[in-house]
Amino acid sequence: MTAPPSPDEGLTAAQLAAKYGLAVSGARPPLREYVRQLWGRRHFIMAFSRAKLASQYSQAKLGQLWQVATPLLNAAVYFMIFGLLLNAGRGMSKEVYIPFLVTGVFVFTFTQSSVMTGVRAISGNLGLVRALHFPRASLPISFALQQLQQLLYSMLVLFLVVIGFGSYPDASWALIVPVLVLQFCFNSGLALIFARAGAKTPDLAQLMPFVMRTWMYASGVMFSIPVFLADKPQWVANILQWNPAAIYMDLMRFALIEEYGAENLPAHVWAVAGGWAVLVALGGFVYFWQAEERYGRG
Repeated sequence: MTAPPSPDEGLTAAQLAAKYGLAVSGARPPLREYVRQLWGRRHFIMAFSRAKLASQYSQAKLGQLWQVATPLLNAAVYFMIFGLLLNAGRGMSKEVYIPFLVTGVFVFTFTQSSVMTGVRAISGNLGLVRALHFPRASLPISFALQQLQQLLYSMLVLFLVVIGFGSYPDASWALIVPVLVLQFCFNSGLALIFARAGAKTPDLAQLMPFVMRTWMYASGVMFSIPVFLADKPQWVANILQWNPAAIYMDLMRFALIEEYGAENLPAHVWAVAGGWAVLVALGGFVYFWQAEERYGRG
């Protein structure tokens, strides 16, 4: 007597999975379903970003004051070197240049920190990624949100600096909201792009400080691009002004600083700002989603 043949004999793994309704663990869902799942984790994203923000300086005696002190100290160093020694503020009075510089440092730090935390979003949280099932995009987006919250705290000091040098609140300050929304979308897209790249190549985190420093020097954080490059071909200044970091800094300066007029902005600046935000946010999201099932493996 022999056992009857198994009804599953001869079936491939794919046929067996289809027969019994099995699915690959951690398989990438369709894009629309992925967006739905991500929206369902919105409370986790908010809570995770707040927890990371609260723990960021928990070991320091000054605690959360470093959220404001760090960019202010950077601005002070840049003012001494670029403002006083190199005269990077040429064409601007001190009442304009100091708010110009501080605004640039605060706004660029928002993008810089979003990228630097995004590049480690997966590789630095492998325990969480491997232990729980959730849309992995939650992590880089929550880190970008953390940096937005940090910027909002810093903005209180930025307002005091701007007012202290003679630029008082007016209707243009309402532009702060759309500028921050566009920059947050752009930063989230960058965080998603570098989160995928950093998950595959952890050494990228060591390279990014040099990349971000180069980007900062090319974006007019410490100087006015049109004034500094007045003797260079116009296309050089255009390229530097149309880079997204410079766009968002200049829009924030235009909103906050009374004497920083529209003549300092490139043509079609709002269209360019919106284009960068949509392109990088959507492109980064799709790029990250395409590797969803590979995060935490290996």
